[in-house]
Amino acid sequence: MKKLLLGDEAIALGAIHAGLSGVYAYPGTPSTEITEFIQADATARERGVHSRWCTNEKTAMEAALGMSYAGKRALVCMKHVGMNVCADAFVNSAITGVNGGLIVLAADDPSMHSSQNEQDSRFYGKFALVPVFEPSNQQEAYDMVSSAFDFSEALKVPVVLRIVTRLAHSRAAVEIGNQGAENKLNPSTDQWVLLPGIARKKYVDLLNKQPKFIEASENSRYNKVEKGGQKRLGIVACGIGYNYVKEAVGNDANILKISQYPLPEAKIKALAAENDEILVVEDGQPVVEEGLKALLGAGYPVKGRLTGDLPRTGELTPDCVAKALGKPCGAVYEPAKNLAGRPPQLCQGCGHRDVYAALNAVLAEYPDYRVFGDIGCYTLGALPPFKSLSSCVDMGASITMAKGAADAGLFPAVAIIGDSTFTHSGMTGLLDAVNDKSNITVVISDNLTTGMTGGQDSAGTNKFEAICLGLGVEPEHVRVVVPLPKNMPEITRILKEEIEYNGVSVIIPRRECIQTAARHAREAKKAKEANK
Repeated sequence: MKKLLLGDEAIALGAIHAGLSGVYAYPGTPSTEITEFIQADATARERGVHSRWCTNEKTAMEAALGMSYAGKRALVCMKHVGMNVCADAFVNSAITGVNGGLIVLAADDPSMHSSQNEQDSRFYGKFALVPVFEPSNQQEAYDMVSSAFDFSEALKVPVVLRIVTRLAHSRAAVEIGNQGAENKLNPSTDQWVLLPGIARKKYVDLLNKQPKFIEASENSRYNKVEKGGQKRLGIVACGIGYNYVKEAVGNDANILKISQYPLPEAKIKALAAENDEILVVEDGQPVVEEGLKALLGAGYPVKGRLTGDLPRTGELTPDCVAKALGKPCGAVYEPAKNLAGRPPQLCQGCGHRDVYAALNAVLAEYPDYRVFGDIGCYTLGALPPFKSLSSCVDMGASITMAKGAADAGLFPAVAIIGDSTFTHSGMTGLLDAVNDKSNITVVISDNLTTGMTGGQDSAGTNKFEAICLGLGVEPEHVRVVVPLPKNMPEITRILKEEIEYNGVSVIIPRRECIQTAARHAREAKKAKEANK
């Protein structure tokens, strides 16, 4: 049976069919649809597959590791920058090893469609010394999940499954296989205690597995050699790049397709021996290109992103790959010169708009103010018409950056952070500020959901006042307002009072995201009609 699936959906269905017991994730484009698919799947619900959203990627990684310890198969999902958040647990999980199969899904975002950088998660696999799987299409994405779980359990190691935006969010027909059963509860009898004396032994065990990982790559059905007619240029095509190469050259090239790492060194050396030079086609950073330069030596010409044969930044396209291969490209169309730019904006009626309007009105009285922003749809407050934000670096940075600026003497230092981001990684910064009695004003703009990624549950909903009080913010300086134009006099008064307070104050503007409010209204109407 075939189904038309997004790459994300193919991975989700593949995980369910491979006997998944739990998915642990924090929403982040382009990975979000994997968890949403599992949450909505009838088989997963019937089996009781765990699929609630986690507070952040670190808690997700640790919970998945606990499920693996108990012998069950677990999937951790995040976008590429989430790998930074879970890195502590992820890197150490390579040394503890696993029991039940454990896949860490990293969805990279070349071209930064919805991200602040272009980092390549294959580096994390290399850094942690664990295998990486990288599907080239939706069918491989579905099949690879089962292969990766089997591999993880056979060699007792976590594996990375790396995809990119173009694969995650494009559809293709996928041949569906049979459903497998979940693992039985079988807690590990091994000791997962990384005291130095134990960790040193386990690290040696991990190093001893490296030849097995390379052997598996050499023999992997996902790494294949295709012989063409000409013998001058060899092509190493990684993941989705394989499709662009095939579109450009068809069968008239010597191609080594790589979708499982570590690099299959013998296959690469054989390709190099048969060709005068190699072009590496990979979406993301030059991970493989650098590896080939090291493997083949300085005298062998390896081309790719580092040499300028392919663009150094952004995602691959069929045209840029064709150009690198000396093939004709498609027509290039310049944007019409008479069309005004249309940058993204906050939704009309969004509560964040009223928050920024109030902030701008109050802060106009302070010539040296700075507003430190964070990750969320409210980051759009950096753009016209508000132009309120001075920074947006990473999840949770607003509070700690405001604290640091206040430590330097800046006044007023204001942090604005969303509800989901606050519980993700803002709470610890607030505790630092409380302990240091920092002179900052924190605005937790609470729209009762994780709005930027489609309205998923927010971990701290209806808990923010209690969290702030528990962290030590003085009760009289935890203020709640409703961001509506009619309440502007009250909001601006409270902002002014708290900015003038010499210490930590928290203001919580709370109003439901208009998108989720509209969805809830439609659901209520539908339920009412069904009950008539």
